[in-house]
Amino acid sequence: MRFGNGRFGFRALSVALGLSLTLLASGTRAEPKKEFNIAWTIYVGWMPWPYAADAGIVKKWADKYGITINVKQVNDYIESINQYTAGSFDGVTATNMDGLTIPAAGGVDTTILIVGDFSNGNDGIVSKTAKTPAHLKGESINLVELSVSHYLLARALETAGLSERDVTIVNTSDADMVAAFKSPETSTVVTWNPLLAEVKAEPGSAALFDSTQIPGEIIDTMMVNTEVLKDNPNFGKALAGIWYEIMSVLTDPGEKGKTARTAMGTMSGTDLAGFEAQLAATKLFATPQEAVSFTESEDLVRTMELVRTFSFDHGLLGDGAADKDVVGIAFPGGQVLGSADNVKLRFDASYMKLAADGSL
Repeated sequence: MRFGNGRFGFRALSVALGLSLTLLASGTRAEPKKEFNIAWTIYVGWMPWPYAADAGIVKKWADKYGITINVKQVNDYIESINQYTAGSFDGVTATNMDGLTIPAAGGVDTTILIVGDFSNGNDGIVSKTAKTPAHLKGESINLVELSVSHYLLARALETAGLSERDVTIVNTSDADMVAAFKSPETSTVVTWNPLLAEVKAEPGSAALFDSTQIPGEIIDTMMVNTEVLKDNPNFGKALAGIWYEIMSVLTDPGEKGKTARTAMGTMSGTDLAGFEAQLAATKLFATPQEAVSFTESEDLVRTMELVRTFSFDHGLLGDGAADKDVVGIAFPGGQVLGSADNVKLRFDASYMKLAADGSL
C-alpha cells in the first residue's frame, strides 16, 4: 500500500539484522536531545507529514517546545523501518503489523504514538479468472510476500474455508506488480493503492476481496522509539500537535483543504482526483477523539491477536521465537498480549488525548 515502496512484512533475515543493529545503537537511544528525525514513505495516509513540513506546521510546533524535527523521506518503505530500528530515526510511518515484526521483534521498544487511519479499500485482490475467494483454489497469486497483502490474502482465504496451502504464492515486487498483471501468465494479484486502482482498471479484471471486509486490521501509524519518547515527552506533544493541525487542513471542505490535498497528491505521484480517490478508501481518524476511541477499543486487541498469530505462523517474529507470546504488545489500560516481561510494542493514547483535551 505504498506507491513505489510497498508495505513489507518482516523477514527472518531482517530480524537478525535488526537485533544486531539494536545492539550497536543501544547505548545512544535514550539520551535527552533537542533534534529529532522522523521518516516517511509515500502513502495517502502519510502524505500529511511532508505537507506539514512544507507548510511550516512542523516548525511551528517544534518551536513551541524548543526542539527541531526533521521530516525525511526514505524511498523504500522497508528500508525506512530498518533505519528506524537501527537508530537513524526517532520515529517512522509504518503499519501495525510492520511495527510488530520489524522494530519490536528486533528488540527496539516502540510506541505507536498516533493512529492515523486504517485501510478501508486501499488494499485488495484483483483477478482475471476468479470472482470470489473460493475461486482462488489452485490459483497462482502474485503479491509482496510477507506483507500486509499476504495478510489480506490469508484473511480472504479464511472466509472461503481455504488456506495458503490451497494456492501458490508468487513473490512479486510492488514496482513490478502492474506489469506482472498485464502479462498473460498472471491471473491474480494482491496489492495496494494506487497500484490497486491500476490493476482494477485492466479490461476483464474483477475485484474479489478488499480491506473493507477486514475493517480496522491494516492500521497506518506514526511510531516512535519508546526510550526517546520517555526522555523527551515534548517530542510526542509536538508530533501530536502537528498531526491534528494538518488533519484539520486536510479535511477542510474549502479552498484550504483542496490546496492541501492537491499538493499531497502531487507529492505522491498523482493528482487531486487520484488522491481523493485514495482518501475515500481510507478510514481517516481526522480528530483525536476518534483515534483515542479506536486505540482504546477491544477491537484493536482482537486485531493484534490476528496479526501476531499470522506473524508467528510466517516466521516474522524471529527464527528463535518459540511461540507468538515472545513479543509483548501493550494497550491503553494495561492489557498486554504476549510476554509482559518483553513488551516491545505499545499503543499509547495519551498524546492523542492531550490533543483531544486541547492540552498541547
